[in-house]
Amino acid sequence: MTGIPSPPTGVWYLGPIPVRAYAVAILAGIVIGAWIAIRRYRARGGPEGALLDAVMWAVPFGIVGARIYHVFSSPDRYFGPDGNIALALRIWEGGLGIWGAIPAGALGAWISLRRAGLRFAPFADAMAPGVLVAQAVGRLGNYFNQELFGAPTTLPWGLQIDQEHLRAQGLDFAEGTLFHPTFLYELLWSLAMAALLVHLDRKLQLRHGRVFWLYVALYTAGRLWIEMLRIDEAEEVLGLRLNVWTSIIVLVVALAVFVIIGRRKRGVEETVWLPGREPEDAESDDADDEDVDEAATETDELEDADDGDDEAAGEPDDPVTGETSGDSRATTPRAD
Repeated sequence: MTGIPSPPTGVWYLGPIPVRAYAVAILAGIVIGAWIAIRRYRARGGPEGALLDAVMWAVPFGIVGARIYHVFSSPDRYFGPDGNIALALRIWEGGLGIWGAIPAGALGAWISLRRAGLRFAPFADAMAPGVLVAQAVGRLGNYFNQELFGAPTTLPWGLQIDQEHLRAQGLDFAEGTLFHPTFLYELLWSLAMAALLVHLDRKLQLRHGRVFWLYVALYTAGRLWIEMLRIDEAEEVLGLRLNVWTSIIVLVVALAVFVIIGRRKRGVEETVWLPGREPEDAESDDADDEDVDEAATETDELEDADDGDDEAAGEPDDPVTGETSGDSRATTPRAD
């Protein structure tokens, strides 16, 4: 058998404690994505610690939302004749839908940011490339679980899947069949789109949430063709997988919002703070600046007044020629 071999196991034991590759991949992705986002948010003027606080809200919200989407988009395993609703709690076996993770995670972050008096758009723009990297790392969990692969293929990078895992997923293929490594396709696509986002953000100075909506559009564009390759069980609507329809709809919406924001916010400066929620030290700095400006204005007025007195006294404006701006004929002696 050629192609990419699947790992022999997806769980290791530290004594009686299981360490699951799926969980490690998800957590590693969260840590790396948060590190990238923190650096980007700080560069956008975000206060220290605010993004990490928002991430701490977003992660649990996102995981719950991702699991809910997976359960309701693959209902037979949980609600079907042979289903078991208790399996919905066994998250370590895989099954997290990004379509539920992003909106639910965004809700958690929004709550945290509103409490801190911060806008959501700068946060979302800072997070977008990091989220793509986190998704890429998280896909390694699917590799260790031998799940979410594509249709059979004869390509040299086809993925080997054990017969045990095929039977567990209700699939029947001959020994030695290779499958499209859709986890790898999405991993590479996500990393490439993360790099593209950072480049476009630097070049075009995208603001007001446009980096986030561009992320949504780029990710769904890739997910659309990747989803068409997958053969795992999923709900179908009008002959297409539910996730395919979701990708199409979200892609169109993301592009529309990206264009609309670009037109409405053109030339508008962006701040991370909500109106009236700026920190006190920033307000005191503004007050100090106003005091300095007032003092400078008073000094200029005094100097102008002194100049006026000098001119009235007939003192020369030009120290070289001795000429004044006023009429000097009354004081200049005339030779008769």
